[in-house]
Order: sequence, then structure tokens, then C-alpha cells
Amino acid sequence: MTVRNGQGQHDGGARRLPGSSAVALSAAYDTALLDLDGVVYAGGEAIPYAVEALATARGGGMHLAYVTNNALRTPEEVATHLTELGVPAVAGDVVTSAQAVARLIADEVPPGSRVLVVGGEGLRVALRERGLVPVESADFEPAAVVQGYGGPDLPWGRFAEAAYAVQRGVPWYASNTDLTIPGARGIGPGNGAAVEVVRIASGGRAEPKVAGKPLPPMHRETVLRTGAARPLVVGDRLDTDIEGAFNGGVDSLLVLTGVTDVAQLLTAVPEHRPTYVAADLRGLLVGQPEVVEGAGGVVACGAWRASVSGGELVLEAQSGAGADVMDGVRALCGAAWSAAGDGVSGADAGKALALLGW
Repeated sequence: MTVRNGQGQHDGGARRLPGSSAVALSAAYDTALLDLDGVVYAGGEAIPYAVEALATARGGGMHLAYVTNNALRTPEEVATHLTELGVPAVAGDVVTSAQAVARLIADEVPPGSRVLVVGGEGLRVALRERGLVPVESADFEPAAVVQGYGGPDLPWGRFAEAAYAVQRGVPWYASNTDLTIPGARGIGPGNGAAVEVVRIASGGRAEPKVAGKPLPPMHRETVLRTGAARPLVVGDRLDTDIEGAFNGGVDSLLVLTGVTDVAQLLTAVPEHRPTYVAADLRGLLVGQPEVVEGAGGVVACGAWRASVSGGELVLEAQSGAGADVMDGVRALCGAAWSAAGDGVSGADAGKALALLGW
């Protein structure tokens, strides 16, 4: 799917300049595919401005869908949490990597097959939805093994059962391979770390088929469930949300309320470069100004001018003009991405970022 929206068009190649939109993004796209942690909430609490921004976008006719790599909770549980935060949602608004991997397995094994599950209730519910039978032991001769994040209390013996089955050649699947997962107390091991445990125990040669972001099965599941015609992926991670949009051929909005900071954004490889950048979800409610590259590699956005000189990113604000900080970020992105295929180092941007207060 390709969304054509001025310079916001996904062209499948290396993005050199951030995109622009003459109208609010909530009007330019019919559906927002929103990541949750770091975008809508953090540590279980709503991120500032998220509730109000989403309500306004929804009131203007934009469909909101919540897309998560976390396979632990069921869509009903996620929807209940969102509603408690002030973001009304029902189970049908939520798409999980558990649902994506369940469809992937169901497409490749006979109906009614037993599947060895290493994960939580969200994964079991998704498998049953596809007519598959979750089991917990390799001795039940499963047709597949699947791993999804199971929370901190997942018994260690479950990893052994998965390893036994994989050693026997049973097809292996994973909801996602995120190595870490954020929590209220810090960063903990994610499903990708659990996948590595099984990989090591089974000899280190087997590879699971993975469904979650940034891979195509998750994008397919999301589009099938939402019916989105002009989707906009909204996320805080370059390596899952933004790369997933790139792989799906759709536009994306990076919000700076989660994992990614501006220094990381400037050094993003082509597949990690978002179409749009905003401080938070209020970015859905406005357009995005044009970013223009002029003579000598000078990139302009609003009141800001950015360039690369002597290996250093240089940023200047035009005197007497209202200088929006995010326009400065967009100008820096244009200068960094245009100067080199893989951007410039974070150290080179130090003075420019200090000027913006980052």
C-alpha cells in the first residue's frame, strides 16, 4: 500500500528529507496504527497530551487502532486498560503480535493442530481463535512451537519443552524478537531474549519464523483487521515501528515520547527514517511544514537552517522569526540524512542539539 501525500509519500527508498503535509495528519490518513508503550502510555500511565490528542483525532473521523508486539495480554485486556486511561477502546481496536503469529501458524499447519506454547494467555487466545490447540509439553507431538512474551513468572521448564521440540525438527515460531521490554522499574528482558534461550538450548542452528513488527506478517494482520486504506504508523521505536512502516510501504510518524531521542533519529539508517516527526501525539492534529534543501546543502524548515560543515551539524535560527523547536529537528534530519547515506554521528550534532534544548 502506498500513501501519496505530497512529500510524505513513501517511495520505498532512502528518505533524504522529512515529509510534509498541508493538512493535519489526522485528515490526510484514515487510520492511525498506534504503538502503545512510549506512544500512548508509559509505565501504565497515559503520556502527557495523548488522551486529548487521540480524542480530537477520533472526533475528526480518524480511526484509531492500537498495535503492539507484546503478546502477553489479550485484546480485551489491552482495550480495558486504554479505556481506564481515558482512551475508549474495544477489543477490535487492538492488534497484537500474538494474533499475527497465530495466523501465520494457521496458514502453515493443518486445522486443529496442537501448538506448543511458551507464553501467556494472549497467545493462547489468539491460537484458539485460529482453531489451533495450545499445549504445554513436547510429548503431545505438536505441529508447531510458538514463543511470545509470557511475563516475569513464566516457568523455566517451558523453555526446555520448546527446546526439546525444536531439537526434533518441529517448526518454530515467535510472536516477536524484541530483546527488551520497558516496565515501571526499568528495562527488562523481552521475548527476543527468551527466543535466544531456546536457540542456544536447541543447538544454535534453528531459526524461528517471526510475525511481529517490523516484519510483514504484523503489517498484514493490522491491515486485515482494520481495513485501513490510508494508514499512518505512529511509534517511538525506529527498529520496530518505523522499520515496520518502511517494510509495509506506508508512511510513519515518530513521536519523541519513548525510546528514540533526536540524536538517534539523526543517525538513522534509511529504513529507520520516519516520514514525519513530532514531539508527541499532538502531531496528529496538525500538518507538517515543508523541508527544503537549497544551495550548498543547506536545509530549511520554518525559521531554521541546518547544514553539515567540517563533519559537524550546524543549526541556525533566522533572526526575528518564530523558531519552532520541532522545525529545527526536521531541518537537522534533512541535513544529516542528505549528507550521508547513514546519517552523521551523534557527537557531530552536539552543539545543534544543545541549541534546541535536547
